[in-house]
Amino acid sequence: MSVKRCFFWLGIIVVMSIVLIPLLWIYLTSFKNLHDVMSLDIRKLVVFNPTFANYQYLFLETPFLKEILNTAIASIGSTIIVMVIALPAAYSFARFNPGYGHLLFITVSTRMFPPAVAAIPFFFLYKKLGLLDTHIGLIALYVYFNVSFAIILLFGFFREIPEELEQAAMVDGYSRLAILRRIVLPLVTPGAAITALFCLVFSWNEFLYAHLFTRSAAKTAAVGLTLFWGSLEIAWGAMAAQIGLLILPTLLAAWFMQRYIIRGLTFGAVKG
Repeated sequence: MSVKRCFFWLGIIVVMSIVLIPLLWIYLTSFKNLHDVMSLDIRKLVVFNPTFANYQYLFLETPFLKEILNTAIASIGSTIIVMVIALPAAYSFARFNPGYGHLLFITVSTRMFPPAVAAIPFFFLYKKLGLLDTHIGLIALYVYFNVSFAIILLFGFFREIPEELEQAAMVDGYSRLAILRRIVLPLVTPGAAITALFCLVFSWNEFLYAHLFTRSAAKTAAVGLTLFWGSLEIAWGAMAAQIGLLILPTLLAAWFMQRYIIRGLTFGAVKG
């Protein structure tokens, strides 16, 4: 085996270790009791008596199921709305350039400031409108912060599609809407898939606004993790169990969409 190939596989092992070891630690901790979690014996990292007590506590004594439902409603609902808005908006920016680039810059600029900057004005606005601790309010926040990201990402994908395809379709009598539906959208599906996945993950894992704008009715699972962090002790096992379950939906989504993700990440990388 050549030295170059040895370094290649060494790099693969290092990267996989960085990615997988934290996940392995989380899932192992979720099956440990507090004594095994806090043990200084190095063997207890992998050799211990597994227990389901943490998962029983999570499902029976905490509002985890309600919180995960709230998370799904907010993240999936906001992602659908974002894609409905971003797809035609990005297409219009890519093909018609409204505002000569200035409007696109203004749209993207909403992602240029830290989220904490907008927290106070949004809080007073939501309080006046009665949107605090509601699913609609949380969805609106996620749409506001994700739609500009989705537009700029989809803008690049639309720009990679040759305009000659659309011009040929116009010669054949297709309308602009028919071209978008029958030609452009199928070609941009990988880019749309990866954009939707990014928006879904951002919303699923978001903590700051969910913590500030929800109390109980719309509280998400990410905020629910603070329940295990007490002043006297930390429920490491139950926390690890909830984190492990929270990771699974995004892992499964990435697994089933990996074909589109790879195509989306390499979209336009090879020119003819």
